[in-house]
Amino acid sequence: MTDSQLIRVIKEGNVESYAEIIRRYEKKIHAFVSHMLRQAHLEHIAEDLCQETFYKAYKSIESFRDVEATFSTWLYTIARNTVLSELRKSRNSDMYLEDTLQVPAVAYERLPEQQILKNEREVLVRQAINSLPEKQRSALILREYEQMDYNEIATILDLTVSSVKSLLFRARQSIKGELESYFLDNRLDEAEGMNKT
Repeated sequence: MTDSQLIRVIKEGNVESYAEIIRRYEKKIHAFVSHMLRQAHLEHIAEDLCQETFYKAYKSIESFRDVEATFSTWLYTIARNTVLSELRKSRNSDMYLEDTLQVPAVAYERLPEQQILKNEREVLVRQAINSLPEKQRSALILREYEQMDYNEIATILDLTVSSVKSLLFRARQSIKGELESYFLDNRLDEAEGMNKT
């Protein structure tokens, strides 16, 4: 059954079918919400905001028109607005939060060198993405992690397709600029190591 068919069934009163919508999108929405919350170190509330997103979508399902947007685009828009609303509240409350970055339980010296470098790169890329302005970060997450096309991203962010392309270009340039020295330093270290042997 397609999303549109499911929505029609739900609108006709079969509320149990909404569980299928949640099953289809829960992991994706949770991942998107977590990415958006990471910069503010608020990932611990991702589950709550994910549930709030599905609740809001259910309450306003009558207003959804599949001629205007796909259901997934509409749902991501609700998720984004829910997160932005929460981030505004958090900023106003001036709460201090510790870094919630999970450190692997295995001691680093026991991991192979390549795994350490891979983990280090992943952390650096994540930090670079988190340091982007909100719209650049959202556009990049939707494009690279959620594999959405430019039109869907434009709808979610309420922008033109050309603005989305521009945001993505600037986001990639920022990340490249931030990570270039790290990868260059590593290549130099490797070259020096090779010369020593």
